[in-house]
Amino acid sequence: MADATRLGLIVEPVVYPDGTKTAANAASAIGCPVAAIVKSLLFMVDGGPVLVLMSGDLRVDPVKLAARCGGDRARRASLDEVRQHTGYVAGGTPPFGHPEPLAVYADASLQRSETVWGAGGTPTTVFEIDLDRLIAVTGAMWVDVAQE
Repeated sequence: MADATRLGLIVEPVVYPDGTKTAANAASAIGCPVAAIVKSLLFMVDGGPVLVLMSGDLRVDPVKLAARCGGDRARRASLDEVRQHTGYVAGGTPPFGHPEPLAVYADASLQRSETVWGAGGTPTTVFEIDLDRLIAVTGAMWVDVAQE
C-alpha cells in the first residue's frame, strides 16, 4: 500500500487467506457489519470511467449514477476495464492509488459508519480507514446513487 503512504495515510493491511472478494465475505472475516465495507466499483458513464464508493450492503443504481454524473448511460465496467483504469482486479480494487485520476463519488449510505473497511489491492487484503479521511484522500463527492 505504497500509495497510502504517498497520500499521508498509515494503513495496516490485513490479509484473510480465505478471501474478502465480496462485501459479505469481508464483513464475515473482519467481524463488522456489511454496511461498514466500502466497495470500490468502477462504472463507465457515457464511456468514461467513474469510481463509486458504495456501502457493502447496497447496490449502485446505474440510472441515478448517470444522472448524478451528468451523463446519459452508466454500466458496470468489464473486468478488463477495471484493470485498465484502476490497475487492480475487481474484488480487490482499493479506493485510491490508481494509475490515472478518476472521478470518485461516495454514496451517502457510507455515512452510517465512522470507520470503513476497503479492499487493499487483492481479493484477500483489506484495510480500515476513518470515513472522513477516505473522502478527503479520494476527493469523493457525496451522492445518492443506491438502488431503492
